[in-house]
Amino acid sequence: MSSSSSSSRSSSRKPLLYAAGVAVAAITLGLVSWQATAPAEKSSAGSSAAAAPRTDPTAELKALARREAGDKLAVGRADAPVVLIEYSDFKCGYCGKFARDTEPELVKKYVEDGTLRIEWRNFPIFGADSEAAAKAAWAAGRQDRFTAFHSAAYADGAKEKGFAAPRLVELAREAGVPDLERFKADMAGEQAAAALRKDQEEGYRIGVTSTPSFLVNGKPIAGAQPLGNFTAAIAEAKAAAAKQ
Repeated sequence: MSSSSSSSRSSSRKPLLYAAGVAVAAITLGLVSWQATAPAEKSSAGSSAAAAPRTDPTAELKALARREAGDKLAVGRADAPVVLIEYSDFKCGYCGKFARDTEPELVKKYVEDGTLRIEWRNFPIFGADSEAAAKAAWAAGRQDRFTAFHSAAYADGAKEKGFAAPRLVELAREAGVPDLERFKADMAGEQAAAALRKDQEEGYRIGVTSTPSFLVNGKPIAGAQPLGNFTAAIAEAKAAAAKQ
């Protein structure tokens, strides 16, 4: 499966293939909101998207921020006024573009001053290699090297080399993971699989079907959109948080 070839599109998409109950939950929790933010994508949910929304879907989406002080897949203060949740796949070209071009700017401008917290969710949609890379990133995080692994795996040209086991170990070494034997054991363990399932189930439950997808204090943003779109959303969320 490949990303869309249209230059106006900025996300990689996979059909929602989940249980009917999950699909209904996704629609009622804000699938229409996700699709409304996509640059040039239309919802595949059709008329079924007309299902009655919940009272305040944005509040429910905002509540997904975990704000766990020990979260290895997060940067920024746990009590930051704005939380950006990112659903990404290491084989997604648009995710790589965001990671290289936009995310460092957000970290520099907003994470470092305490405004923003970024929480990553592993959301592999391109098969076994995607899932292996997600588990490897989680395993690197166990040794406080998630962000370094994230940067190495999203480096320009990295995904073209694939994510077979030897390549993942190479990326871990590049990221400075100190104990590679532990890394390999963690990557293959049940805890990694469980963490991955948790992130995937969360994403599917709220209607994420493409990567990268984001929540900024509960406001959905679909695709690797321009930096200005994120700065505007963060400013709006910060102002709203200050009034609460």
